[in-house]
Amino acid sequence: MSAAAVEQPWDDEPESLLQTANRLMEQLPGHRVEIIGGNVTVAPPSDGPHARALSRLMRPFFAANLDDGEETDVLQGIGLWLPTGPEDYAIPDFAVVDADFDDHLIENNCYDPICFRLALEVTSSNFNNDLKNKVAAYAQAAIPVYVIVDRKGDRVHLLTAPAPAEARYEHYSLHARGQQVTLPDSLGAKVTLDVTELLDAGRRKPRPVTS
Repeated sequence: MSAAAVEQPWDDEPESLLQTANRLMEQLPGHRVEIIGGNVTVAPPSDGPHARALSRLMRPFFAANLDDGEETDVLQGIGLWLPTGPEDYAIPDFAVVDADFDDHLIENNCYDPICFRLALEVTSSNFNNDLKNKVAAYAQAAIPVYVIVDRKGDRVHLLTAPAPAEARYEHYSLHARGQQVTLPDSLGAKVTLDVTELLDAGRRKPRPVTS
């Protein structure tokens, strides 16, 4: 995700970061705008394979009934309020949240990290942000489980046991093709991800050669 080069509108009062982020969202429909570490970042719309990988990985969560709305919900693109700055927030590709997440709305359509059981990102042009900046931010927010489907590195990362004061996760494992990733029971149900299936879904299919 590239840092936004933002021109401030001519005004006696400078924009807040939230005002800047919301203005960019209006000007750039379909882009993802976030504030992490006091920096406004903007990512272009994701490609088709990104969306396909996201659809594939939702299946085991649905199969485990984590979307039943009784104890948990499975959501895409929900705002996560971050403790890394006074106006910081992120928008994970995918999240498992407590069913009462509506009670935890903070600001700017973003919710308290306390109601998040898992955040997941499928990398795109923002892969460096997902693999570095968000690792620290999600750890500081005490998100219990962070999963990264790393399309560039061709592997899946599983991060658990956040250490907020140190801005890191204590447990960090990498999973290659041919492996299965079983997520922690803290989600509320057993969920296992097929690494090969997810990585294949996230790959661009070669175009047919025409004569």
